[in-house]
Parts: sequence; C-alpha cells; structure tokens
Amino acid sequence: MISDEMANLLTPAMSMEELGVPEVIISDIIFRILFSEGAVNVGRFSQIMGVHARVLDTILSHMKQEHLVEVTRAGSLGSLSFTYSLTDAGTKRARDANDRSQYVGLIPVPLGHYNKAIELQTQSYERISPRQVQEALSHLILPEHFHRQIGPAVNAGTSVFLYGPPGNGKTTIAEAMSGLLSSNSPLWLPDAITVGGQIIRVYDPLVHHEVDEDTYHLEMGIMGDTSSLKKLKLDKRWRLFKRPSVMVGGELTMDSLDLRFEPVGRVYEAPLQLKANGGMFLIDDFGRQQISPSELLNRWIVPLESEIDFLRLQSGQTLEVPFKQLIVFSTNLDPDQLVDGAFLRRIQMKVEVAGPDEKLFYQIFMAVCKGYNVPFSKQGFVHLLQKHYRSTDRIMQAVHPRDIVKTVMAICDYEGLPVQLTTELIDEACASYFVDNMSATLSDMKPDATAMAAMAN
Repeated sequence: MISDEMANLLTPAMSMEELGVPEVIISDIIFRILFSEGAVNVGRFSQIMGVHARVLDTILSHMKQEHLVEVTRAGSLGSLSFTYSLTDAGTKRARDANDRSQYVGLIPVPLGHYNKAIELQTQSYERISPRQVQEALSHLILPEHFHRQIGPAVNAGTSVFLYGPPGNGKTTIAEAMSGLLSSNSPLWLPDAITVGGQIIRVYDPLVHHEVDEDTYHLEMGIMGDTSSLKKLKLDKRWRLFKRPSVMVGGELTMDSLDLRFEPVGRVYEAPLQLKANGGMFLIDDFGRQQISPSELLNRWIVPLESEIDFLRLQSGQTLEVPFKQLIVFSTNLDPDQLVDGAFLRRIQMKVEVAGPDEKLFYQIFMAVCKGYNVPFSKQGFVHLLQKHYRSTDRIMQAVHPRDIVKTVMAICDYEGLPVQLTTELIDEACASYFVDNMSATLSDMKPDATAMAAMAN
C-alpha cells in the first residue's frame, strides 16, 4: 500500500504552483509539440505531457492572449476541447524553444519531489525469505548454505563484494540477486526531473521496465475497492517500474557516473547510479574498467557511507541526490590488491565464490549432461578427473563441465556420431579447450634445432 506521503507526491497537480516547475519549461514543450504536429487539442497536450488539462488550459489561454497560439477548432466542452496552432510569432518562439532543448514528453518533476519519492520507497526493503533465495539460486549448484551469504546482502540493500576465480558463476549469482529485487514491490519514478531550469532525463528503456498497474494489483491480490491505488487519481508524470538493474563491465568510464549534457537534445542524461536508484548496480569484472579502482573509490567513498551523491550541472550548480541501490562488485582479482581497507570497510558484505570441490564438480557435470540430454559416463568422468585435474593440479571451475560437454557435442555433430562421453572424445575436447594443452600441442609441433638446420641446408 502507498504511504500518505507518497500518495501526496502522486496526487495530480491542479495548478502551476503545485507542479513546482518553471512555466518556461512547460511552454517550451507546448511550442515544440505544436511545431512538430501542427494543430493539437488540449487532450493531446495532456496525454503527451502527463498534466491535467485544466493546468494546460490556463497556460494555453495565456499564450493565446500573447498571440503566440490561436484556436483553430472549438469543441463542445469549452476551452478544454480547443485545438491550437502556432501564430507567426509563436513559430519564432517555437524555434527558440527548439534551440534551448529538444525534450518532448512528460513534464519533469522537481528534484525535491524525486528525492523524497526515492527516500520513501527505499526506507526499508521487503524482506527476502531463505526459500526465495534458494529458489533464485536453484539453477546453480553451490555449496550448502551459500544462500545464507546472499540473502542477508539483498535484505540489507547496501553493498556486496563477490570475489573468486573466474568461471564459477559470480555474474549469474548477481543476476539472481537482481531477480530477487525485481520481485520486490515496484517503484514510482518520473521520466525526467528538473532543477536550475534544466531537464535531467532519468528514464532509460534498457533499465526501466514499466509494470502494468492492473496486472500488478491482480498479482498482489489488491484489486477492488479496498486498494488505495484504485481510489487515488495519479499524477501521470509518475510511472510504475520494476526495480531497476544496471550492469556494467569493462566499458565503465568516469563520465557515465556524472551528469552528461547531450549537445543535440540539449538535456542532461542521468548517471548510471541515479538510474539504478531503488534497485541494483552491478560492476562486473571490477578492476578491469577504463577507470582505476582508486578513481572509483574517490568518486564513491562518500556516497557509500552517506547514501547521498553529489552531481554538478554545467553552470556549476551542485545537486544532492539519493544514492539508494544495492551495489554489487564482482571481480576475479584479489580484493586486497584492488582497493585499500577504507573502501572494503564501506562494502558491508564480502562473499567468496570459490571453485567447486570434486563432489560439487560431479554434481555439476551430472546436471549438465541431463540438461543437454547427453548420456553420462562414469568411466569418462573418472578419466577426466584423473588425467585433466588430479595429475595436472588444474583448478576446477564450475563452467568447465558445460564447456567440455558442449565441445564433445560439437565434435560428435561434426563427425555425424551419436554423442557419447568416451575417454578419447573427452581428451580431444580438453585438448582444444584448455590453454595449457594447446601450448603443449604447439610445443610438440615446433621443429627442433637440428631439424631446422637440416632444412636450411
């Protein structure tokens, strides 16, 4: 259910004062819509901008008095059904509006309203039960009680460090954590916010996935007259989204963590951590980004502690915004060599995702065979274990069974043979999969010095 404070934020504004947005921003959007579409009625303006028709009627009437727009068609409902178009003077103003910005869409909400909404919706995360965590991780074969490390981290909703050798499922575990958050109650978010006369676009279709309100009510069992949402007339500038999940890897740069001004659209793009508010921000392969760990440390050491981030407009104005998301760092590198103790102290939970032991490796291998409908061979598995792991001291990785079985399948498909895990096929698959086997093969193929001298003579 929505709190009274959140309900107030979602109540439709019925005047310019309640909107809390500079009138020039609203009139500029109106100019741009008219310039693009020609004749537009009040209902169409209301649909695009998400504001009650009565508020827009007041602004349009004022623009009409200034001879910037004119009524081209009247309806049966008075001024609320008027259709407007630009005058010559209005066309000039529309070109000026396009020079200032290209933004057309829902009217932004004030920064203060956005901050309040995030605070209200992240005061406490809905508790994730052990059963939910176990179900989310059920497609992985992990050590017993591993879920006890993940569940508390998700419930705390602050920061987690996943570390360990590659190929053991750190990214998959992080994605499962994201899924757990997505199952939490959705968020009310605006498409854009405004401060200092500027527009900051928050909505990102790659990150924010809208929830159908009726479907959500049905799933939550709150349909009917008892739902406060159904009784509430909502401000259309706010939309209901699943908890966002932002995932970045080596492409992360410092620019993506700060406001970015788009020179063409002339609006600001929200940084990634702002888009992730209320959800999860995964930094995968941490330590291999285009920015160094120390740079990220310096950028985030205060937000991780205070849960407040500071952004800066081109004008130099500094904005204070919530830093409210589950931050997940995933790395194959030694955490102690990546960052100093001050940074690690601010990451509340550290979870090691180690390679499997022989028992878990066997279970993973069996599960992979079942998943790909490949007959399991105990003889082939024991041969794999003895020749390619025990005798070579190779470290087991959870990803190895899948890759080895898929390589055997590819070989059998090429030869037109039924898939079987013979010792010969396992050896052939391992020879092409493991780099040390490849190095040994290349070494065997290299002519020795005597042979090369003979060829030279």
